[in-house]
Order: sequence, then structure tokens, then C-alpha cells
Amino acid sequence: MAKRFPSNPSHPERICWGCDLYCPAKALACGNGADRTMHPVELFGEDWQRFDNFLETSPAKDQVNRTSE
Repeated sequence: MAKRFPSNPSHPERICWGCDLYCPAKALACGNGADRTMHPVELFGEDWQRFDNFLETSPAKDQVNRTSE
């Protein structure tokens, strides 16, 4: 079972977020070894969850909205 994914951790830079192990950044155990996976809050900011609905829009829905204008 997957661990709960925190939406806004206090120190996301200390952990690798690439798998369910959540390894310390200095001791990766998943075999990636190259670099740690950053948390979305590090990439997109504290409001990263706001973009969730934006990604789910379909082109057909956008086309309907444009034709009704």
C-alpha cells in the first residue's frame, strides 16, 4: 500500500519523492542513484495543487466553449 503523499511538507528538500520509500536525499535506496526527485511544491510553489484541474481540460470542451461565445 502506498504511503500518504504530503501536499506541503515542511522540508521537502531533505527527501527523495520518486517512490514510496521517501529516502533521505543523501542515501537513495531505490536504485536511481542519479539525483533525487523533487516534490511538486519545490517545482511549482505552494499552490501546486491548483494546477490539477487545469490539466484535466479536454480539447473538445475548450472547443465547445469557444463556439458558444
